[in-house]
Amino acid sequence: MTAGKHRISRKYLMGLVIVLMSASLFAASSIYDFTLPSIDGKPMPLANFKGKVILVVNVASRCGFTPQYTALESVYEKYKDQGFVILGFPANNFGGQEPGTNAEIKTFCSAKYSVTFPLYGKVSVKGDDQTPLYKYLTTSANPSFAGDIKWNFTKFLVDRSGNVVQRFESQITPDSPEVLAAIEKALKQ
Repeated sequence: MTAGKHRISRKYLMGLVIVLMSASLFAASSIYDFTLPSIDGKPMPLANFKGKVILVVNVASRCGFTPQYTALESVYEKYKDQGFVILGFPANNFGGQEPGTNAEIKTFCSAKYSVTFPLYGKVSVKGDDQTPLYKYLTTSANPSFAGDIKWNFTKFLVDRSGNVVQRFESQITPDSPEVLAAIEKALKQ
């Protein structure tokens, strides 16, 4: 009986080792590998946006950059019919500038800025509780654009294949010539 238990334990341990090795070998190869809850709490896979040019933005309602919502919506309206989408990720990592609930954030965005682009539920974009998507964006998505998120309204431009092709810091507005040129270039590819 001891030998039988020993065999079961060995098989169990081997299976566990294989599972753990498989999990540690998994590495996201694009943003399409992530699913996060929408602002309404329903799972919204980023794979839903395959084939589109995406601008990923960490947003906040009480920030000096909050008026960028106007430019974000304008850029979204301008290019959405060409296969472009903006994905907003509310985050409260900087000075408590996004303290609201998802419902409050959604109401604020639609009432004050008429936001129609997709919003996700509140996430953490840095620190120990950083959401896996932002860990990917800031470390391995594209080494040229790696580094911690410094503030709200940091923007990542993603091509139609799910690759990060550009990063714009907070002070660069979504309707700036350099952002528009990058979006237009990505849309042509």
